[in-house]
Amino acid sequence: MTFRAAAIQMCSGIDPASNAETMARLVREAALQGATYIQTPEMTGAIQRDRAGLRSVLKDETGDLIVREAARLAGDLGIYLHVGSTPIGLEDGKIANRGFLFGPDGKKICDYDKIHMFDVDLENGESWRESAAYRPGSTARIADLPFGKLGFAICYDVRFPELFRCQAVAGAEIMSVPAAFTRQTGEAHWEILLRARAIENGLFVIAAAQGGDHEDGRQTFGHSMIIDPWGRVLAEAGPSGEAVIIAEIDVAAAHKVRGRIPNLKNARDFVLDEVAPAGQGGVAA
Repeated sequence: MTFRAAAIQMCSGIDPASNAETMARLVREAALQGATYIQTPEMTGAIQRDRAGLRSVLKDETGDLIVREAARLAGDLGIYLHVGSTPIGLEDGKIANRGFLFGPDGKKICDYDKIHMFDVDLENGESWRESAAYRPGSTARIADLPFGKLGFAICYDVRFPELFRCQAVAGAEIMSVPAAFTRQTGEAHWEILLRARAIENGLFVIAAAQGGDHEDGRQTFGHSMIIDPWGRVLAEAGPSGEAVIIAEIDVAAAHKVRGRIPNLKNARDFVLDEVAPAGQGGVAA
């Protein structure tokens, strides 16, 4: 039940071919260090602010360069390779922010489409409307692997604890959170959100991130992390540039923590009662 996990940090550009070469080089580096599960960040294949430019390089799943290269690498290296996500062109003109998990035989085990769209307005004037171009997913997913049960989330999903709780209750012992967090939101919330999701669900969190100043002008936070079920950071990358971080994962630790603090079992259903002071249309409590 123990395995070596790697999170790969990248600074993806607008060219999928160049990004595929970087991914392959870093995956091979991680495999040489003994990693048997390797995760890449969100938008491995392309980070491109200009939507017309992004659509011009998109393929469907069968023709996507990152998907083909990842399947080949997984088979060649005999590893579980998790492409955190890459943009996939859909028939309706929308884009899927889709992650892929490949097994040691090079075959796809499953995929996952990011559920929560990053539609925000930040203090520094940054504004993002992911839903304008991307089609949100609607299905949470767990992969039952030989070394443990792996749940899936992507970036903004980390702000929705019910997604993590649902998968933890269903048996997930490890959660993947590949991301391309903005520098502003990452400085404020990245580590605390990841550690909170690990602690409140008693599971490992593996979060491969984009980090640096991207070709399209975007700035991402980096700090790829692997966190244990007690909330301890086992491995962390720097704020920018390429990195491979490694940690030993023993899923028995998740069950040990859940035995100590069994909040998954102790959860209770409840009702919400809203009251108002007397004289304001309600009854004083």
